[in-house]
Amino acid sequence: MKLRTVCAAAVVALTTAFGTVAVNAATPKDMAVIVWQLDELITLDPAEAYEFSGAELAANLYDRLVFYNIDNTDDIQGGIAESWSVSDDGKTFTFKIRDGMTFHSGNPVTAEDAAWSLQRVVKLNKGPAFILSEFGLTADNVDQKVRATDARTLVFETDKPYAESFVLNCLGSWVSSVLDRQTVMQHEKDGDFGNGWLKTNAAGSGPFKLNTWKPNELVMLDRFDGYWRGPAKMKRVALRHIPESAPQRLLLEKGDADIARNLGPDDIDQLAKNADIGLRKVPQGAIYYLGLNQKNEQLAKPQVAEALKWLIDYDSIETNILRGTKVQHQSFLPAGFLGDIEDKPYRYDLDKAKALLAEAGVGDGFKVTMDVRNTYPTADVAQAIQAMWAKAGIDLEIIPGDNKQTLTKYRARQHDIYIGRWAPDYLDPHSNAQGFAWNPNNADDSDFKLLAWRNAWDIPDLTRRTDEALAESDTARRSALYEEMQREHQKASPFVIMFQDIAVVAERKGVSGFEVGPNFDVVYYRNISKE
Repeated sequence: MKLRTVCAAAVVALTTAFGTVAVNAATPKDMAVIVWQLDELITLDPAEAYEFSGAELAANLYDRLVFYNIDNTDDIQGGIAESWSVSDDGKTFTFKIRDGMTFHSGNPVTAEDAAWSLQRVVKLNKGPAFILSEFGLTADNVDQKVRATDARTLVFETDKPYAESFVLNCLGSWVSSVLDRQTVMQHEKDGDFGNGWLKTNAAGSGPFKLNTWKPNELVMLDRFDGYWRGPAKMKRVALRHIPESAPQRLLLEKGDADIARNLGPDDIDQLAKNADIGLRKVPQGAIYYLGLNQKNEQLAKPQVAEALKWLIDYDSIETNILRGTKVQHQSFLPAGFLGDIEDKPYRYDLDKAKALLAEAGVGDGFKVTMDVRNTYPTADVAQAIQAMWAKAGIDLEIIPGDNKQTLTKYRARQHDIYIGRWAPDYLDPHSNAQGFAWNPNNADDSDFKLLAWRNAWDIPDLTRRTDEALAESDTARRSALYEEMQREHQKASPFVIMFQDIAVVAERKGVSGFEVGPNFDVVYYRNISKE
């Protein structure tokens, strides 16, 4: 009865939000309705957004200098930049800006807008700024290093030579979205480069314009008819926050949603029997892991961290909870990346875990908390781990919250244990190596607040080796460096890496063109169509 009530309420809410959408009726032919978990959406500013949903929205509201083909990630194509060249010393990239593009405001897209957008990221220095600052860019030098020499020419200088693909992948990430400078600066307050306004607004040139954002409820996008690649097929796209799997399935079955994206295995199994629903699976680069805060006295003991890795029944979780939506993976580079390894050294071994806990002086166990997003699969996996750890005397308290709450606490290093999902910021092994094995400043006020920092793991040697692997020009040698680092990381790190993601997309019959790439910031709505 409770489940039926929740489902019915979700359908009514959908109807109320859209006004003209009737219960048990098909969605409007010119609007795609996507049901999804949107509880993590904090900001729409591409220079600040560091959540999956924010980066995905940026991909549809904005354009970037370049982008990669989601079916062939080595194929980097021109976006706002129609072409580019690289200097002989590998340090200067010159981009020719495409002529005739306009922002949603009607203002022309220029090299000045592109340069200012990149400068703005570095000067604001929000969460994802490191994607650009790692090229030696600072607030003091970025105006000289990133500059427009005329309306159609952008120059981007790095501090040293990097692989061309590495630079282009970074400039093709969501943080490099090109903003309408004139519009944004009309809303600047106290030197914030319009950040306050852009948290809830948009000023891009992408295929869609922002219509509405109601936090934890709805994001509505309208088609931009002046889009340079041609207008989107749907006049409107509605992203509806439906956190639970069963209501998502019900809305899809009733025709009140066109696409569902956070379905659990039971609902996937049910939909597989429905001739009106199509299912597809897309391998993803995202990894599920536990982060153990080294500020916690017990978790900082190496034997405890290793014991927790032996206290998880990975096979059971994959078989009984994840069931085809994730696969086991125990290293920081996703399968398919340069330097990835298939090693899975850990399995459930209670006796080994108890011996390690005794060696650490906590043979009788201890109490600890875990911050958990209260949605599938995170909550389900956390509950399974809670039961497994209890057998070794570990009293795990689960602290549930929406993803904004858990992420905010995690980013402030205020957790004991965090269970989360991490995806590469760009398609190069350095992205994940930098996240999991790089921490140049462990102080609370560090400018580099990635995963090792969030868990207070001070690792000068691994940090140095991560930088060395990035600088290695020989591909085989670079791969070997990452392989070596990962095997050491598996044993010594305060990370329990468990699974790699598979995106399961459910679509009503006749719905096509929803493009889901291998990473979170390459999901596109432009080609969605309905028969």
